Amino acid sequence: MKQLGLYLRTLAYLRPSQVAYFLRRRILHQSGSIVKTSSAKIRFGISMVPGVCVSSSTGDDRSFCFLRQSKSHQPGHVDWVSKDMPKLWRYNLHYFDYLHDPHRSYDSKSLLITDWIQHNPEGAEDAWEPYTVSLRIVNWIKFFLAIGHSSFKGGTEDLLKDDWVESLYQQALWLEQNIEYHFLANHYLKNGVALFFAGVYFEGIDADRWFQKGLKILREELAEQFLADGGHFERSPMYHSICLVDYLDVLNLARNSSAVIPCDMVHEFFGKVTKAVDFLNGICLPDGAIPLFNDSALGIAPTPYQISAYAERVIKYNAPAQSNRLMVRAYPSSGYYVWRQDDDMIIVDCGPIGAEYNPAHAHCDVLSYELMIDGRRVIVDSGVFDYEPSWERAYARSTKAHNTVLIDGKEQSEIWGVFRVARRARPIHGHIAEIGDGSVLFEGAHDGYRKLLGRPIHRRRISYEKRGAWIVTDVLEGAGIHQMESFVHIHPDFTVTQLSPSSIRIEHDGDAVAIIEASNTCQMKIEQGCYFPEFGLSQRNLVLVFSCSGELPLQLSYRIQKTTNYYSKALRHANSLPITLFPSGGERPRD
Repeated sequence: MKQLGLYLRTLAYLRPSQVAYFLRRRILHQSGSIVKTSSAKIRFGISMVPGVCVSSSTGDDRSFCFLRQSKSHQPGHVDWVSKDMPKLWRYNLHYFDYLHDPHRSYDSKSLLITDWIQHNPEGAEDAWEPYTVSLRIVNWIKFFLAIGHSSFKGGTEDLLKDDWVESLYQQALWLEQNIEYHFLANHYLKNGVALFFAGVYFEGIDADRWFQKGLKILREELAEQFLADGGHFERSPMYHSICLVDYLDVLNLARNSSAVIPCDMVHEFFGKVTKAVDFLNGICLPDGAIPLFNDSALGIAPTPYQISAYAERVIKYNAPAQSNRLMVRAYPSSGYYVWRQDDDMIIVDCGPIGAEYNPAHAHCDVLSYELMIDGRRVIVDSGVFDYEPSWERAYARSTKAHNTVLIDGKEQSEIWGVFRVARRARPIHGHIAEIGDGSVLFEGAHDGYRKLLGRPIHRRRISYEKRGAWIVTDVLEGAGIHQMESFVHIHPDFTVTQLSPSSIRIEHDGDAVAIIEASNTCQMKIEQGCYFPEFGLSQRNLVLVFSCSGELPLQLSYRIQKTTNYYSKALRHANSLPITLFPSGGERPRD
């Protein structure tokens, strides 16, 4: 009955069309085979300016490396099934992003395309998932454009092979019949991008149909997926970056080809894409990378700097200059609130968990935050490890994996399975303002615990003082007796020295970075946690847990005080408890 309740509460958020297409796919599976054709004809006069390369090495001519897992192969003997690898790893194998990896030779890339065609018949598992097909179509077309059309121009080098072009055409025909109407969100957008690319690349009746269908999806989803403040509606900085690059690719291809997008649509795309790049730069941390809210990891999407440079090439984008002055920004549609001064920055997540009808990449992170001090991540979001039904997946999505509050051991939102969410936390309000003399105040609240007795509401207040102090105050309103726990996740690079039962010092290479001190109304303990900054990378870190219990209303607070170099040296000689804690969970005597 419990599982049935989760299913019903999850299905309640889906669009009727999603349910209908889902049932259709379950009954009919994927659409039937496509009749082979030799009608593939390339449209001439198309090109692209250089895009963005893969973010990290995908291996070499004899190996693949995805998600920090490597697998070797012999030329012509690729294990395209790779059942020994996670599903996301296998998807990456079939995406063909590695065609743009400079560490691979042309001969290797050529052999891989030919081998894939020979060993992956239509409908093969993983290889012919619509999302996988969509990425592969775009990657093949980019690669084909990069090597030129020599074989079709009568050149002496037969770089572009006929069977490659025929396979690409068949994949586009197949994708057209298997659009992911049951998923929507970024999957549906990827389908649209692929159809648009195929429609521009080829000529003929099929190509014209793909072009129009892809363009229709792109226009609809630009309005649907990118919010008024420029953020992506799945509230994942990683997927924001991925989808933003998709639209830059579309504009890149459109502006350098004979296929014409109507002027009003081009203007619409330019405006939305510019705002999306502004948003990305606005939430970018001082280390030049994205915050790790929801399903976000480093090394998957290009960096904000790379995307801004690409936008400059495609739409003449000018990135705003960074200032050392205090900057306060609100992105209310996305639910992100930012304030930054010099290389100190805090960003708070007070937005919905994602798209109502597809929260697959949502975490229990409402009112969580990330904090950088002197350009280094000090208090971090836990990130994401994998998309498998694993302990790591469950932990990364849980409330206790984020810098927010857990009530009675219950989750903010009913996360379950790998991608599902039943009842969800909803923000009640979020607001940030500079209140004079260099001080900033954020206030927000959500109703994720209304399902508990007494219908508690969590309110959070974060105030910033000019001298480098952040005060976090959590209030639980409602009725009844409850327990609240507030978590603070310390980056693995830092050690922690306990100064008193209610205070700790955060250190890096012996230098004090900050002191965190709890109010006398709560207890403090230090636990072991996990940090997943990249897919497949798990690092141990320390987590502070502040807690109190009793009849509502309840309140707890803690203060984070940045230390100066002078202050840090003085603190080393201060009286403290004789234990220094390390992320490994070990301890050592003090000198």
